[in-house]
Amino acid sequence: MNKKIMLFILTYNHKDTIVSVLERIPKNLMEKSVEILIADDESRDNTYEIALDYKKRNNLKNLTVIRHKENKGYGGNQKFCYNYAIGKGYDIAVMIHGDGQYAPEETPKLLQPLEQDKADFVFGSRMTGDPLKGGMPLYKYLGNKFLTFVENLVLRTNLSEFHSGFRLYSLNALKEIPFNKLSDDYYFDSEIILQLVLAKKRIAEKTIPTFYGKEISYVNSIPYGLSILKMLGEYLLHKNRIKKSYKFDIKHFNLLKVKSHEKIRYGYFPSEY
Repeated sequence: MNKKIMLFILTYNHKDTIVSVLERIPKNLMEKSVEILIADDESRDNTYEIALDYKKRNNLKNLTVIRHKENKGYGGNQKFCYNYAIGKGYDIAVMIHGDGQYAPEETPKLLQPLEQDKADFVFGSRMTGDPLKGGMPLYKYLGNKFLTFVENLVLRTNLSEFHSGFRLYSLNALKEIPFNKLSDDYYFDSEIILQLVLAKKRIAEKTIPTFYGKEISYVNSIPYGLSILKMLGEYLLHKNRIKKSYKFDIKHFNLLKVKSHEKIRYGYFPSEY
């Protein structure tokens, strides 16, 4: 059975790159996707208008362009997109960044494990390639290595990194974790991997090229790293039954769904844009 794919592009002040990102998406993937969603997080530039103009000029009926009324944050925008995709009954959600840092051309390769039902979550790994050659700053490379080492140590995993933004999810897997309780900030990406590990979901990684160009980075490395360490501390307190954390209590989340005899409500509302 063919999987219904939604591809979403997170944008925030990406007026200079959004068109090139759209044009780099393989044509067969554009046609294969049920919907391509551009989720603009209240950009201060005209990213939204440029995307709308591109949709009109190219008569792309499966391209949806929205602009949030209030900035949701990197994690908050992702949560909106996942709820949107679940609410519409899609099977796979593909996340692409509007700054072009992650190559859209690599998407078909990353889709394979999900389409073949061999994984629940796939991410493109820069660290199994040559990230320094691709322009990753040395301090980011070392920070990534350190944080990934600590995260693997705590979670007893063996992932090459936790911090890639090129991600593809089975939406059935997302329905089984309380991702809506996670941060609206950048460390959402690590928190959701932690949830997937706790839920014993299948994680696959594929090597992708690293590209650092003129994109604007809104991540402050030191607070980001401290947030990751705080997250791990919160998890350890929960694991050792010192302080309960409902966002890491996967069993409780699914038990509530069973006891209530109701489906967890997912979806989106136009007023939330």
